[in-house]
Amino acid sequence: MKTLIVHAHPEPKSLNSSLKDLAVSTLEAAGHEVRVSDLYAMNWKAVVDAADYGPHASRPLKVALDSGRAFDAGTLTADVLAEQEKLLWADTVIFQFPLWWYTMPAILKGWVDRVFTYHFAYGVGEHSDTRYGERFGEGTLAGRRALLSVTVGGPEPHYAPRGINGPMDDLLFPIHHGILYYPGIEVLPPFVLYGSDRMTAEDYPDVAKAWEQRLLTLDSTEPIPFRRQNFGDYEIPSLHLKRGLEPAGRTGFGLHVRD
Repeated sequence: MKTLIVHAHPEPKSLNSSLKDLAVSTLEAAGHEVRVSDLYAMNWKAVVDAADYGPHASRPLKVALDSGRAFDAGTLTADVLAEQEKLLWADTVIFQFPLWWYTMPAILKGWVDRVFTYHFAYGVGEHSDTRYGERFGEGTLAGRRALLSVTVGGPEPHYAPRGINGPMDDLLFPIHHGILYYPGIEVLPPFVLYGSDRMTAEDYPDVAKAWEQRLLTLDSTEPIPFRRQNFGDYEIPSLHLKRGLEPAGRTGFGLHVRD
């Protein structure tokens, strides 16, 4: 297996960095090839601007169309091209990051904004009366798997269905479904460490053991069963879930997960 780890934490001695390092050593010891994109160490440019698209940047800037033209012409910046190549190389992508303000750190969102360009991660496939492009289960990155490894400062009950922060599945849905599943990546259930701000050195061995177990079962873990867009569950072109398919009592994001 070929695994790309995209790591987003500024402190090399942090819990997140330790989990990243443990993932590298565990997977390599198991015979896997591993590449790491350590975004802070790379001094990753986190903002999209006209410089990303060179001669294909229009005035005024049109991010989607310009990124697609630059992708088609092979003139995206070298850092973006390198990350796209890593994604195409990988079988599995692990994202290691702390949950900050209910989402990923800005540098990681900037990686997505710049790397997931038009004609690479979206805007691909047939658009017609019966298909709305290759996405949500299809697309450029289909056949790959992804896992979010997330550290959370608050205790787990705060993220329960009745917890004040909301269910973790809901908080991660925009990443799981909207960023990863959209271009075709199958998404594994996340590895979430709660109460990480209160974790001590004595707690780490148990955390490390649990993380190693998840890493060594990547191949056998079933992905979240998101519904595929073009396989009969949705009306085209409205993309509304067909009536009668909703599980009893389920609403919101949960409608888009099969039983």
